[in-house]
Amino acid sequence: MRDLVSHLKNKGESLRRGGKSADNDLQVGLLPNKGSLLRNYHFIRRILLPQIFSKRGGETLRPDLANPDDHTFRVTWIGHASYLIQTEGVNILIDPVWAKWLGIVKRVRMPGLGITELPPIHLVLVTHAHFDHLHLGSLTQVACGQPIITPKGVGDLVKNRGFGEIVELAYWEEVACGPLTITFTPSKHWGARMVHDTHRSFGGFLIKNSAGRTVFHCGDSAYFDGFTRIGETSSIDLAMMPIGAYESMSGREVHMNPEEALTAFTDMGAKHMIPMHYGTFPLGGEPMHEPLERLHQHAADRSLTDRVSAPDEGQPGVF
Repeated sequence: MRDLVSHLKNKGESLRRGGKSADNDLQVGLLPNKGSLLRNYHFIRRILLPQIFSKRGGETLRPDLANPDDHTFRVTWIGHASYLIQTEGVNILIDPVWAKWLGIVKRVRMPGLGITELPPIHLVLVTHAHFDHLHLGSLTQVACGQPIITPKGVGDLVKNRGFGEIVELAYWEEVACGPLTITFTPSKHWGARMVHDTHRSFGGFLIKNSAGRTVFHCGDSAYFDGFTRIGETSSIDLAMMPIGAYESMSGREVHMNPEEALTAFTDMGAKHMIPMHYGTFPLGGEPMHEPLERLHQHAADRSLTDRVSAPDEGQPGVF
């Protein structure tokens, strides 16, 4: 599957020209807002330190990971923003992170799948360069000559890691990957891995199979007016939406809270939503249990309960 990726093209030029925001308007500034020192103090004392000394929750499972024999998607949440996506004989990893620690930030729940228990991985997608999404140790372990797709400006980080072709995409560019079409979509976030490298892009991915079924991985994003346009490009069967780390220590609006994630989900007109980016790494000032509780409450308030589910790590779902 070394030559899986082909036919780079841009399908969204009219959407990009017609939208209200240029690409650089989607990048959140790096400067913290007033009160960041106090927020960081409370985060360290109330969230970070207690987690360091707590026992990890969750468990690593060994589910049936056979690729579906029809045109459905088998989707397995590994934890945080990491997913195994399987359809039409292709196994895809998105933002694979098996790290137990990100610096002093402890992983508080075990990965749902063991990295050595994975089926053969044909393609890897990375949404942006942040350490909780692009983990070089994990990428090196899964690399075996297959292609990897990243945003513009991120490909240099994964060179010499064992991958074959490295494909960098700009917003709305798409590539054919065997029977699949992968489209890189905008988000409102930032992509710098270090303070100075603000040239790195960031976004999400639409994955469409030959039957037209489509799943969407949002990456990281604050709420913005672009989700409607993303939904206009495809009929989305499943949206994987981030719901945590909304109480930013910097005070910047860089992530969605659960209510905003539900609004983005309905903006896109997606059929089903599963949450991510919560419960794995303590990255926001909110209590670890709060994002999922708020999601269930507001899904019920909006009569969306039958369209929103939250599987545990390592439990595959078919969509």
